[in-house]
Amino acid sequence: MFTPPSLTIALLMTITSAICWGSWANTYKGVKNYRFELFYWDYAIGIFLISLILAFTMGSSGHDSFSFLNNVQSADTSNIVWTMVGGALFNLANLLLVAAIDMAGLAVALPVSIGIALVVGVVLSYILEPKGVALFLALGVACALIAVILDGKAFGSLGSGRSASRKSIVICIVSGVLMGLWNPFVAYGATRGNPLTPYSSAVFLTLGALLSCFVWNPYFMKHPLAGEPVGFGGFFRAPASGHLLGLFGGVIWGVGTVFNVVAGKSMSFAISYAIGQSAPMVGALWGVFAWKEFAGAGPRAKMYLTLMFVFYALAILLVARANG
Repeated sequence: MFTPPSLTIALLMTITSAICWGSWANTYKGVKNYRFELFYWDYAIGIFLISLILAFTMGSSGHDSFSFLNNVQSADTSNIVWTMVGGALFNLANLLLVAAIDMAGLAVALPVSIGIALVVGVVLSYILEPKGVALFLALGVACALIAVILDGKAFGSLGSGRSASRKSIVICIVSGVLMGLWNPFVAYGATRGNPLTPYSSAVFLTLGALLSCFVWNPYFMKHPLAGEPVGFGGFFRAPASGHLLGLFGGVIWGVGTVFNVVAGKSMSFAISYAIGQSAPMVGALWGVFAWKEFAGAGPRAKMYLTLMFVFYALAILLVARANG
C-alpha cells in the first residue's frame, strides 16, 4: 500500500485534493441540456470506479496485510458500515451542492457550502482524533467561517439579478452541514478497532454514495429543486459527451478524495480535510475567471470577493500550521 513517505508529500497530496474538489464541478458547467439529476448518475459511477482502480493499484502494492483485499477481509464490519453511511451523507450533500451550483454558480455555491463543511468536518474530526494544535485549528476554522460570510456578502452585492438567490443560499447551507459529516464517519472507520486503510475507506465511501443514488436521485428527479420533474428516459437520450463529462467529473473528485484520505492517515484527518477544503478558492477562481459569474459586478462585490480569498488563504495557512 502506498503511503506518503514524508509530510511534504502528504501536504502536496492534500493540495492536489483541493484542486480536484474545486475543479470537478466544471464538468457539469460544461454540459448542455443535461439535468444535474441525470448527470449525477454518471458522476456517482465515476467516483466509485476510480476509487476501485486506485485500491487495486496504489492500495495493493506490496501485497501485505494492508493491501486492499486483505484489509477488507480483516476490517471490522462496523467500520465498513459507518464509512458507507458517510458516503450516503456525502451523496445527499453533493446533490444539493450541484443544485446550488446550477442556481447560483461556482463562485458562490462552493465557498458557502464547503466553507460550512470545513467548520463542521474539522471540529468533528478533531473530536474523534485530537491531533494537531487546537488553537491554530480553531483560528483556521474561524477564518473559513468569515470567508463564507464574505462570499455571501459578495453575492448579495450583485443586486437582484438572480431570483433564486435566497433559496440557493439556503441549499448551500444545508449542503455544507451535511458535507461536513461524511469525513468524521470515514475517520471513525479508519481509526477504530480493526480499521480500514485509506484506499478501502475510499472504496466503501464511494460505494455508499453510489448505492444511495437509488434513494436520493429518484426523489430529486420527481421533486426537483429547480425546473420540472425529469424521468430516466432523459438519461438514455443524453449525448455521449454528457455521460463522459459526468464520469470524468466523478474521476476528478475520486482522485482528490483518495489523496485526501491517504494523506489524512499520515498527518491527521482533521488537518488533511481542512486543507482539502480550500477547494472553494479553486472553485471561485473558476467561477470568476473561466465562467465570468461576477462579470459587471461593482467594486463592493469585488472587495468582498477579494477578502474572501484572503481569509480562505489564512484559514489554510493556520490549519497547516496546526500540524507543527
